[in-house]
Amino acid sequence: MNRLEGALSAGGALVPYLTAFDPSPGAFLEAALGCVDGGASVLEVGVPFSDPVADGPAIQAAHARALAAGASAPGVLDLVRSLRRETDVPVVLFSYVNPVLAAGADRFLGAAADAGVDGLLVLDCPPEEEPAFHDAVRARGLCSILLVGPTTSEARTTSLASAAEGFV
Repeated sequence: MNRLEGALSAGGALVPYLTAFDPSPGAFLEAALGCVDGGASVLEVGVPFSDPVADGPAIQAAHARALAAGASAPGVLDLVRSLRRETDVPVVLFSYVNPVLAAGADRFLGAAADAGVDGLLVLDCPPEEEPAFHDAVRARGLCSILLVGPTTSEARTTSLASAAEGFV
């Protein structure tokens, strides 16, 4: 059981979402540590992307501010390293596949594990389409977190739930 699964095994959890670098790296770190002080069980950290089409206007605006502040995938991992010096609260990266591929998937996954990331939720990378990617996530000791939507069929929900790690 990794740190994420351990944090969630106790039952209910508070899992706030913050976009890395929004509105600045320092403000993000302050907010993230404030969430931890306020009782966060897990931190979900958004990797800024220029086209967050699966998200609403609040997250889209946060991504735009973060990119304007100089956000990059390697920079997000530097922020996770900074968090790790202050807290052991599990960190899940919330990303689109493009920033991961742009950084080099193997290099990114290795750096994420080394930085102290516990899980990865890649919104636009379903396990049926990219099983090797999800296997690579798991091979690095990271939880591969999957999404189930309100219109997901019962059969697919069952399949995704059995393939997911950490949480669904």
